[in-house]
Amino acid sequence: MTTAWPTEDYLDQRVSYTLQTGDKLVLVENVPARVCVQTGERLFAPEVVERLQEIIWNQKRPIRTIETPVFEFSAVVA
Repeated sequence: MTTAWPTEDYLDQRVSYTLQTGDKLVLVENVPARVCVQTGERLFAPEVVERLQEIIWNQKRPIRTIETPVFEFSAVVA
């Protein structure tokens, strides 16, 4: 089965995919996606989604670990 992707205003790009599971934030880099040049919407092929699930659910060993600050939106005062 082939996927019919919208072609107008979409570009093939490599993106970073993030997912929060419990208290952990997972980042997967260089994920192939179709990205809308107007909205930034990202479309992933079914086989890419399956691979993402495999990486995240099977807790593959990461290539590196990063530290990132966390802010509470209601606590940020303009």
